[in-house]
Order: sequence, then structure tokens, then C-alpha cells
Amino acid sequence: MDLKDPSFGELLDALHDGVYITDGDGRTLKVNRAYERLTGLRSEDLVGRAMQDLVREGVISQSASLRVLKEGKAFSVMQGLGNGKQLLVSASPIFTDDRRIRYVISAVRDMTELLRMKHERDELQQLKQLRTSTARLHAGPRDDLLHSPLVASQALSGAVFALARQVAASDVKVLLQGETGVGKTLVAQFIHNASGRAPEPFLSLNCGALPEHLVEAELFGYAPGAFTGAAAKGKRGLLELAHGGTLFLDEVGDLPLALQVKLLKVLEENRFIPVGGLELKEVDVRVITATHRDLRRMVAEGSFRADLFYRLNVVPIAIPPLRERREEIRPLLDHYLNHFNRRHRRALDWSLEALDLLLGYAWPGNIRELINVVERLVVTCRGERIESLDLPEECRAHLESPADGADLDLRRIVERAERAAIRQALQRHRTTRLAAKALGVSQATVVQKMKRWERSD
Repeated sequence: MDLKDPSFGELLDALHDGVYITDGDGRTLKVNRAYERLTGLRSEDLVGRAMQDLVREGVISQSASLRVLKEGKAFSVMQGLGNGKQLLVSASPIFTDDRRIRYVISAVRDMTELLRMKHERDELQQLKQLRTSTARLHAGPRDDLLHSPLVASQALSGAVFALARQVAASDVKVLLQGETGVGKTLVAQFIHNASGRAPEPFLSLNCGALPEHLVEAELFGYAPGAFTGAAAKGKRGLLELAHGGTLFLDEVGDLPLALQVKLLKVLEENRFIPVGGLELKEVDVRVITATHRDLRRMVAEGSFRADLFYRLNVVPIAIPPLRERREEIRPLLDHYLNHFNRRHRRALDWSLEALDLLLGYAWPGNIRELINVVERLVVTCRGERIESLDLPEECRAHLESPADGADLDLRRIVERAERAAIRQALQRHRTTRLAAKALGVSQATVVQKMKRWERSD
């Protein structure tokens, strides 16, 4: 191979891929025009120079040729250039008759566009997974609940969902308010599903669940190398991934003041800059927020921006706690019992005493606690009916030590005592006849009371 032959040079220059040739000592012998075009480096600045010096001076980030000279076999490496290009360099040795390396020939291909396409494909896959996981997250008993007449038929919840359906038709800002576990995420999902954005993503972020810098990174995304530990390719934030759809910000009252400013800019201008980035990104996303905090008081105290509060609080929807919706407890208990019976292949039913205890419980954790308790009972109950002794201790404690202001109606107290006595007798003696005998009353009395309680329940 005569490198000085003009026809050889013409052949190399006709190639679309770059070519870089060194001798057995790593000294540059020849580069073709494609290499000059790809790298921006000139042939006269490279020919005759040792590859070791070029790497040391930072002209080339890393050398496949040096690896070939060191290991004696072909080697490939990704080479990054200052202009942002990514090159795939595949170097191969050419040996002399005595197996010494005479030349190293490197084929250089521009991978920038291919890597960009792969990056976009990965982001599309990430978005697809987010959509799938989000759908899976919100699927289940809550979806069944939305499509049943159970919620709409209730006085308080029906009013909440009627208002939610009304505001779903527009992109008006909605602020959901209520205690933890009352179903704020459920209402937000309902608004999204009832809107024109339903085919697009519904993504959510709990603003109080992560440190400030991670909330910012999750929400706005970040540029490559924005901070220590950041992904080398950067990351798209939820605002960008939710483009065309809905972003639900739960516990927005926990959002730090610095991030409140950035969120306000998004709401006003529909654009933002990722963490560590310079490019302004525009998005079309509906933002629904929720909190259990008193934002008006936080505004007065200076811990929440007034301009952001008024931007978010266009349509406030207050979701009452479950203890104020006592007429919904029995339908909810039955609904989730049926659901978890199907899921866990059980056929459990409530005993009258267990049901009475659950109906009288305050449910401080609201619907979320109710769902967890019912599933726990379905999984752990050993019999064919859920009895009072199967219930968690907190669900039984309220009758043993009623709180101040509890229901002290004499009729109610007597009825509870009668129920407890009859159920204990039934558990011990198994038949109404023997239970009645043990209680000193007629069998008809026991049966009539049980029927009356079933009708009232």
C-alpha cells in the first residue's frame, strides 16, 4: 500500500466515511476529506503528528488507534467533538509478515443523527411506559367506582363529581382541597377522563414527597450534566411529557417558593427552561393542583405566593372527609369488598357486628384507609364471613372508649349492646334457637331483631 500514490488519495477522498491512518508508532500518515469534513480538523495540522500528543492536547478525546497498538487487535470507540458531534471510530491493524503492526486504519462515521434518533425513540418509549404505568396506577377499584352509579347517587360526592364534570369541558384551573386520602387524585383523574385531553397522558407529582432539587428536576427536566448524578443525555420533565394532556400536582402547598415562581411562569406563558438548560420549551398542558393545607393562611404568612394562589384557585373544589359522608360508608365498603373478593378469589360477606363497627368508625385516613382495611380483611380473614374480631384494633376501639362528643343517644347505645350480645351468642351457639335460649328470649325475637338490623343497614 503506497500512501503517496495520488490514485490512492483520490480513492480515500471518494469515500463518504472518514479515514485516519497511522503507522505502527501511532504517527499520523494520512486523513481523507470526509474526516476533515466530519471533525473540522485539517489534514496539514494532523499529518506527521503523534496520536499520543493529539490526545494529550485535547485535539482528539480518545484514540482507537492507540488501543489497537496496545492490544494488537481491532477496537471501536465513540469519540466526542467540541462541536457536539459523536463519531464512531473503528480501528483495525495491518500487520507485517512478522506480525508487527505496520499501519492502523480507522474508519470514522458520524453517529450524531443516529444517536439523536435513538434518543428520541428512547424518550418515546419512556413516554409510552409512563402512559402505561399511569393507566395501571389509576386502574382498579377506583375506575370501577367512577363508572358506577355509586358516587353520583350520593349527595356530597355526587355534587363534587357533577362540578368536576362541568369544569372538565374547559382548561380552567382547578384546585382540589381536602384531607389526605379523600380522593383528590381520583377527582383529578375524573376531570382528565371527562375532558378532550383524555387520549393524552395524565401524569402526577407529589410536591411534598421529594427534596426541592428533585421536584424541580422531575417537573422541568434537566439538560445534560446539569448537576452531579444527572443522566448524561439529560431528562425530559413531566411538564414536557404531559404535553397535550394533564399534569396533576398533589400537595402543591409543599412546593418551595423558588419553584412556585417557575410554576407561575409556566401557567402564564406555557413555556419553561429545563434545569441547567438554555433552550426555552413550549408546552400545552392542563395543570390541576391539590392540597390539604390552608393556602389562604399560607399566603397571609408569606409561605405561598399570592399571585400563584389566585392563578390556581380559579375553580376550587372542596372534597369533604369520609366522616362527613357517613351515608357513603356502607356502599363503599360493599363496593370494595366485591372488588377485592374478585381480585383475591374470595366470597366473603360482612357479619352484622363487623359492619356495625365499621359504620361507626371515624375513618381518619378517609377512602384510602377504607380501601386498605377492606383489602387487608379479604386477605387475612380465615372464615367465610368477616367478623368483628377480624377487624383492626383501631376499628373496634371507638366503641370501647367513645370520644368526647360521640353519639350518646340511649336508643343507639341499647341497640349496639343488643347487637353485640346476640352476635356473641350466635358465634358461641351457632343457631338462633340456642342463642335465644342462652339470652333468655324467644327465637322469634332474635330473628326479628336481626332482620330489622339488616333492613336498616
